[in-house]
Amino acid sequence: MRWFFHPIVQSRNDPPATSYAHPLSTPSRTQTQTQTRSDTDTSTIPFPQALLFDDTTWRQAGNHVTLSCIIPAYNEVERIGVMLEETLTFLQARARADPTFTYECIVVDDGSKDGTAKLVQDNWVSQYGADRIRVLKLSVNQGKGGAVQQGMLHARGERLLMVDADGATRFSDLTKLEEALARIAGDDFSGHGVAVGSRKLLQSDAVAQRKWYRNILMYGFHFLVSSLTGIRDIADTQCGFKLFTRRTARFLFVNQHLRRWCFDIELLYLAMHSSKRQQQGGVGGSGIGVVEVPVNWQEIPGSKLGNLVYSSMLMARDLVLTPLAYALGIWHKLSEREIDEGLLHGKDGEVNAMVRQREEQRLDEENGRSK
Repeated sequence: MRWFFHPIVQSRNDPPATSYAHPLSTPSRTQTQTQTRSDTDTSTIPFPQALLFDDTTWRQAGNHVTLSCIIPAYNEVERIGVMLEETLTFLQARARADPTFTYECIVVDDGSKDGTAKLVQDNWVSQYGADRIRVLKLSVNQGKGGAVQQGMLHARGERLLMVDADGATRFSDLTKLEEALARIAGDDFSGHGVAVGSRKLLQSDAVAQRKWYRNILMYGFHFLVSSLTGIRDIADTQCGFKLFTRRTARFLFVNQHLRRWCFDIELLYLAMHSSKRQQQGGVGGSGIGVVEVPVNWQEIPGSKLGNLVYSSMLMARDLVLTPLAYALGIWHKLSEREIDEGLLHGKDGEVNAMVRQREEQRLDEENGRSK
């Protein structure tokens, strides 16, 4: 019984992600090359919790970027390099083509023991700067759901993308998700909406390459999802490529309770079962719009799923607990109004100002050395 109710006990006893404080490191090239950086280095400052701002404060505080990419990573030294190169190449090219487009990548190191955080700091943060790529290091493993949640709560984007560190999904398919999201959230993305990448929609513009046993597990899992949670219109709930408007991310990730593999289900459950009353503190209305978009995906060796039988048992447990906990009122959904009134972090604008100042100093130093 203790094992069965563990997610509920954890959500009550463990502090919510909104209360954590993380360091934000901004290494210079000199520090990286001489290997002298440490956790107490003067280059380490508090990591801002930008998503908790309301829209007005968020923009006034200088927290605004067009897109935030949240990349959960656990022992990803072998795989994350290829993914970051593809991602940053695409984003840099887009930023050059469109001066109004800005971005950040937040790599959430979920208690890795293989030096994932150091690898990203030394090879990409030092090259692109902490204003474009940041490492949020968790001292204790939270699970993929917990890592994504904390990354989202620290993001500055008007659109927020969850993307896996293995690079299984072609990153340029982001444009497909953006087009679909704009149709349900508005061209300025100011409304509610979620665009879900899907490996299930086998059309001419979608490619899925999975091992046979993963397909069996997928179909069985989807049957349980539709039966227990009522999520029937989304064929692939587990693809690690999902795009949220800022307003929706703020509502969903503050309310998220699950921290491991079934957190995607909880997010979709919250979206589809949340009325406007729950979202805004108003009355009436249906759930948050969710649209499924075919993406190109291929299986990458090195899955962190572990023992498939045990992992399937954990997922089945969480599928049962999620609707039960909400139905019994054990888990409460905060409305947007309650979030606005209860979660304010006024120092985030100062933190981002410090990051920008250090980035400007770093660029000035580099330009001085190149002359």
